[in-house]
Amino acid sequence: MGRESIQKRQFFSFPREVNEVAARFTAGIVAIVGIVTLLSSQYWLIVFMAYGFLARVGWGPKFSPLAQFAVRVVAKNLPEHAKMSPGPPKRFAQAIGAGVTTIAAVSALGFGNTTVAIVLLSMLVVFASMESLAGVCVGCKMFALLMKLHVIPESVCQECADLTKRYPSLAR
Repeated sequence: MGRESIQKRQFFSFPREVNEVAARFTAGIVAIVGIVTLLSSQYWLIVFMAYGFLARVGWGPKFSPLAQFAVRVVAKNLPEHAKMSPGPPKRFAQAIGAGVTTIAAVSALGFGNTTVAIVLLSMLVVFASMESLAGVCVGCKMFALLMKLHVIPESVCQECADLTKRYPSLAR
């Protein structure tokens, strides 16, 4: 494989590790934008949310303005700016967010069905708030369950498969 192919693959890749502080901040902003959208009925905001999720799924924080702000400004100015976690579960969670916001946007803007959009955005606000405020990533929990059920192979995330690598106290 040539140097150019490797560079392209690295450019279009998701990081193996994700800054947990930046992820939680990003989730907080997603929750806030979701709440603003629900309260104002400005459903066009869902398109920007969907773009952010899709950008983060495809390339990590590279093309998501919100994630760039979270990584480069917010996380670096917080005391715990380098708490890293495995990337694959976060990517899975971002993919769920991408699906939810895309369906909500198409429903509200394409078909005028705001009820579906309201339900989906409400769920998204709850889950994004859980991650932001309590550090509970529901998508990550789903990823772990799917790994345990062997739906997602261990090769996708070796660190996720063996939590004793991250938490040595579990090995006891």
